[in-house]
Amino acid sequence: MGRTAVETVVLLSNKEKNQKRKDQWGRRLTFLCALTVIILTLSIVIFISSKGLSTFLVNGVSLKDFLFSTEWAPDRTVADGGPRVGALTFIFGSVVISLLAVLISAPLSFITAIFMVEIAPGWGQRILQPTIELLSGIPSVVYGYIGLSVLVPFIREYFGGLGFSLMAGVMVLSVMVIPTIVSMSVDSLRALSPQLKEAAYALGSTRWQTIRLVLLPAAKTGLFTGVILGLARAFGEALAVQMVIGNTKQIPESILDQVTTLTSGITMDMGYTVVGSLWNNTLWSMAMILLLMSFFFILLIRRISKRGANC
Repeated sequence: MGRTAVETVVLLSNKEKNQKRKDQWGRRLTFLCALTVIILTLSIVIFISSKGLSTFLVNGVSLKDFLFSTEWAPDRTVADGGPRVGALTFIFGSVVISLLAVLISAPLSFITAIFMVEIAPGWGQRILQPTIELLSGIPSVVYGYIGLSVLVPFIREYFGGLGFSLMAGVMVLSVMVIPTIVSMSVDSLRALSPQLKEAAYALGSTRWQTIRLVLLPAAKTGLFTGVILGLARAFGEALAVQMVIGNTKQIPESILDQVTTLTSGITMDMGYTVVGSLWNNTLWSMAMILLLMSFFFILLIRRISKRGANC
């Protein structure tokens, strides 16, 4: 009997040692993975920053001229006046298309999320949820091809112009960001305490009053976060927008004019530049602007989330 007890103690001790060894390996593996992600992120940031800053530090381009000039002629010879690399046209196009797309998609997304969570019956939710997931899974090139085949001819026939326009880019992009905003809004509304709705009904509120005066204000942090994520998604989109906006390097005077964006300019010109040249460095500077905008959106989301947690 004593021998069996000793063997049991030894067996348990070995199991504890094996478990501790597995826990140590697990901690080391997770730490290594986290460290790898940090190193990759820092490497990308350092690489893009070093390339983007070369425009100003190596080529001597003025930051003011780069940000606020619309003259874009990076391949112009010295005899013709020298190269000009004003990126305002690209920046303006990216900002306007992204903002207009979010202004259209945000109300639609909020209404869809409210319907899914508070109004739709069970069968409606079972239909809407896969539909939203399907929209988010469609490749960008498919959205662009549909816009090129259907939307551009429609705009050309019924609104005028060439069809390739700011309007086409906004409409394609607004559809693409809807799944992002809807998913975040649905999660925010479902995370609310049921007691909020019960208290509102107990005070005599109608369903619409409960949604408008109680649920939406309580979920505003998640709703705003969804809008910022949708804006970030729109700002970084390249292929679908590039296929329908015409990619003309000019400030549009109307919604039917052609336009270009930062992502379109980079993807269209990168293959024609020489590494280390002014033109190539300028494209990296445009990529650095996209990176800085991503940082801005991340900081804005964190600030909104922190403010919501403190409320």
